[in-house]
Formats: sequence, C-alpha cells, structure tokens
Amino acid sequence: MTKTAAAPKGNTPRVQPAEEVKPEVKAKKKGFSLFQLLDRYTNVDFLFQEGVPTRYLPHVLFLTGIVLFYIGNTHYAEKTIRKIAKIKIETEDLRADYTTLKSDYMSASKQSEVARSVAPIGLVESSSPPYQVEVAADEY
Repeated sequence: MTKTAAAPKGNTPRVQPAEEVKPEVKAKKKGFSLFQLLDRYTNVDFLFQEGVPTRYLPHVLFLTGIVLFYIGNTHYAEKTIRKIAKIKIETEDLRADYTTLKSDYMSASKQSEVARSVAPIGLVESSSPPYQVEVAADEY
C-alpha cells in the first residue's frame, strides 16, 4: 500500500486559482443611454452598501399595498362602467320593445278591432243601447 498525500484538515485557506487574463474590451462609443443617465442622476448605491436596508421595508410594503389597491380599484371601476354601458343598451332595447307592444295593444283594444277579432266565434256587437236596472230600496 502506498500512502497518498491527504488533504489538510481544519481551517486552512484555499489556494485561489490564478486570475485569467481577459482580453481588452474596446471602449464603447459615447452616445445617449437611458440607463447611464438614470445611473448618473439617481445614485442609490449608498443605500445598499451594507446590504438591504430593512428599516425602509414597512414603508415599501405599505406603498406596495396602496398601489395594488389602486390598481384593483381601477379595474373594478372599469368593469362597472362596462356593465353600466351594457345595461344601458339593454334598457334602450327593452324600452323600444315596450313602446312597440304598447302601441300594438292600444290598437288591438279598440272597439272595432275587438269586434272584428271575436266575430269568428259568433259574438256580435249589441245594437241596442244599455239600460239601467233600478231596484227598489226594500228589495235588497
């Protein structure tokens, strides 16, 4: 049996591999970049130097909740407006149907139309005028 060199035990520093030599990157042309502009004027790197700042977390969560409520409320309002428009159109259609049926009923309930429609069953219009029946007060 041959002994092989065992890895050292304990907390020993690891040997870092030699850094690779990267080829030089050509400089970019100077031009307009939205991200460069934002990076230049919104310097928020100092907030994250020591990690994520948890002291702002309640404020961020509160604002996120308000934004979500606002978006949901907007969707609900738009849905309600669409329902109202749909019901308004349906109401106009029903009103037109009601007006048509009412005019048909008014024309069908005329005395001449009723007489014409009941003539096939044998009913005729009375030619004698109506008379009033008088009953003496002691009879009832």
